[in-house]
Amino acid sequence: MEYFVILISAIFVNNIVLAKFLGICPFMGVSSKLETSVGMTGAVAFVMVLATIVTYLLQYYVLEPLGLGFMQTITFILVIAALVQMVEIVLKKVSPELYQALGIFLPLITTNCAVLGVAILTIQGKYNLPEAVVFSFSTALGFGLALVLLSSIRESLDMVEVPEGMKGIPIAFVVAGILAMAFMGFAGLV
Repeated sequence: MEYFVILISAIFVNNIVLAKFLGICPFMGVSSKLETSVGMTGAVAFVMVLATIVTYLLQYYVLEPLGLGFMQTITFILVIAALVQMVEIVLKKVSPELYQALGIFLPLITTNCAVLGVAILTIQGKYNLPEAVVFSFSTALGFGLALVLLSSIRESLDMVEVPEGMKGIPIAFVVAGILAMAFMGFAGLV
């Protein structure tokens, strides 16, 4: 039951983008096309889960025993940067189309505060390793849900008349705000 609560909470109630406002750069930057959003979700999910596992092990088996807890943030950033480079190399070999579609946004995962935020939130939440993995995967699903919802709406908005001053990013921010308010309705769920 505890894993189910973590899953529902991370996807809907405490959505990393719509409730915690982390990962806004890729949320706005990649959400113009549904295909790119799905690819970005997969890349972020892979990096987020892997980063959570590695940073969890580093925190509890290296940093804390050596009294280096103050090095948490810089260590986590370095681990995430290395993992993103690995994902970039794999994507280049496995799916060159997706690699080209993601373009500049793939290196942005390195600076995606959602990935770092999840790694830190798992430590702050005092999760054990299985709970941390469920939390990071659920958070990635929540990130993906928000990204896919916004990209679907933005693709629909391309077919309707939008006032000139609201085209592009301004209307995307309005839609994101409405999505955030809609997700607030899940607040009493868990």
